[in-house]
Amino acid sequence: MKISDITIELEQWAPLVYAEEFDNVGLLVGDSARDCKGVLITHDVTDGVVEESISKGCNLIVCFHPIIFTGLKQLTSKGYVEKTVLKAIENKIAIYAIHTALDNHKNGISYHLGKILGLENQQVLTSQKNSLFQLTTYVPSEEKENLLKALHKAGAGEIGNYSKCSFSHQGEGRFMGNEISNPTIGNSGELTKINEVQIRVVVTKHTKSNVLNALKEAHPYEVVAYELYSLENTNQEIGLGSIGILPNEMNVEPFMEMVKKQLNSPYIRHSNFLGKKIKNVAVLGGSGSFSIAAAIAQKADALVTSDLKYHDFFKAENKLLLIDAGHFETEHFTKKIIHEFLTKKIPNFAITLSQVDTNPVKYF
Repeated sequence: MKISDITIELEQWAPLVYAEEFDNVGLLVGDSARDCKGVLITHDVTDGVVEESISKGCNLIVCFHPIIFTGLKQLTSKGYVEKTVLKAIENKIAIYAIHTALDNHKNGISYHLGKILGLENQQVLTSQKNSLFQLTTYVPSEEKENLLKALHKAGAGEIGNYSKCSFSHQGEGRFMGNEISNPTIGNSGELTKINEVQIRVVVTKHTKSNVLNALKEAHPYEVVAYELYSLENTNQEIGLGSIGILPNEMNVEPFMEMVKKQLNSPYIRHSNFLGKKIKNVAVLGGSGSFSIAAAIAQKADALVTSDLKYHDFFKAENKLLLIDAGHFETEHFTKKIIHEFLTKKIPNFAITLSQVDTNPVKYF
């Protein structure tokens, strides 16, 4: 098995095109064509994790947070990033980061955070923009079903819980080829009129390339006429954060105690208590101050996230309870999710959970 066989499975699960622009995901270190001897799953990559990978005979580290966020101008042993990357290279260990590609998955990090807190009926909190396209093309009426079959197989027409969605409209197509054309229907230099069907399908960002290839391969015409443009509609299946409801509403203090216990947080910071019970809860694993407005707009009683700054707490505006439960604490289960996915996809292969505690924050 090659390293690429592992990364292909990961990218089908959490397509890299959905990662945030600031992020650095995918294969960061190593050769994807190299044979994979074993996989080590970790939250962060540190010098200790690379040592663990060496000792366990794993030459691929799959991490949540990328070890390289910005460009490296030199590879020395001065900084922890350079030192860690250099050690991985010297020992022919590949590093693959999944981060916000998995964050933006409907059933990704925040969804699992919500499950840990007992939330039901979860939906994406902040849907990602510019992730949907509309494809319009024209085909002879008798070829409609064959073309739709090919487009759907490539992933076109997926809308929420529905598949094979399309819209068709009958009309007359006209064209005339020049002297070097080779039309499928009609003759060069002659105006051809034909009964055609206009087909419209929604295409997601991660299937766009496959759908266009399928269109060109399955379409009967020598030259395929089509339009593809971005939709302002948001994709409810892709985005950061999650919002759901508790089975039973809770008073604030018992809710806070439950959050601490479930996330193993030594302490949590919070905004003003509002004197009302908690029922609708928004969650966002990791840094989530940007989601405060979305949580308020969706009538959340509380937002559980991390890395809130002093002035972020003012943004609650006495409309919801803000809870900062810690960055690592709201994501610590991530490596188990990745491990469970890969062991199901690739059973009977050496996929190991790292035992190194990579949380850089300690409490006194």
